[in-house]
Amino acid sequence: MTPTDLEEPAHPLILNWSGSTHVGRFRKNNEDAFLALNFDARETRYLGKTGRGSMDDADFVFAVSDGMGGANSGEFASKIAVEKITRLLPASFGMAAQHLETGFGDILRELFERIHHAISDLGRYYPECQGMGATLSLCWFMPGWMCFCHIGDSRIYYLPKDGEMIQITHDHSHVGWLRRSGKINEREARTHPGKSSLSQALGGGNQKIDPHIGRVACQPGDRFLICSDGLVDGLWDRRIDEMARGEEIDVVKMVEFAVSESGRDNTTALLIEVS
Repeated sequence: MTPTDLEEPAHPLILNWSGSTHVGRFRKNNEDAFLALNFDARETRYLGKTGRGSMDDADFVFAVSDGMGGANSGEFASKIAVEKITRLLPASFGMAAQHLETGFGDILRELFERIHHAISDLGRYYPECQGMGATLSLCWFMPGWMCFCHIGDSRIYYLPKDGEMIQITHDHSHVGWLRRSGKINEREARTHPGKSSLSQALGGGNQKIDPHIGRVACQPGDRFLICSDGLVDGLWDRRIDEMARGEEIDVVKMVEFAVSESGRDNTTALLIEVS
């Protein structure tokens, strides 16, 4: 899944993406947030919910964050998480695939640490923000690679052109550990009473964080799905796989279907295709 000897593609890769978010059927406000942007050494550009772009002269970042806690501050926490991404990554533009060992993991770890401290500081200084936190799942596309950093129970799925869908991020929860260890199956994980209890999040009273960091080689035809737990609550893995491999890069139907099947939580998804 992550070959280290992959050569940079002869032709610039093209990304097609589509994002959608829904408040759900029972919540009054949407505490999810998602982000699409590209950047080079000079500037950062925010992108629309749908689009197409070349990686010839810019890197791309896509992220989903799910806010929580702190009275009504969960929405604020998720926005902090996605907005602060623009502060650090542009300085790292130009890390070609053969130079990944120079520290993409350190850059992403520092980014998450900064977001964590910003949310935690607000929780300490403002009573209405006490206990607020956020998940964050981020994909950074550069020539030949998708580098990721993740904390919480939002997810990143990898759908290779030829091969089965893989959840490449770890749910930071006891239930997530039970599932990865093979102690429970998908059905048992979905109905477990502790499935929403996180062991790690940005802010949320956590003293330290240890985000999950990794990379995946990109090939034309590959797809990546970033989603909040609301989507997973409404759709089984098999259904996610089927809908994410549809002919059109459009997640609106996927989000709406998940809400119709559950809708107990805010629901967000970002689908990216490499071509």
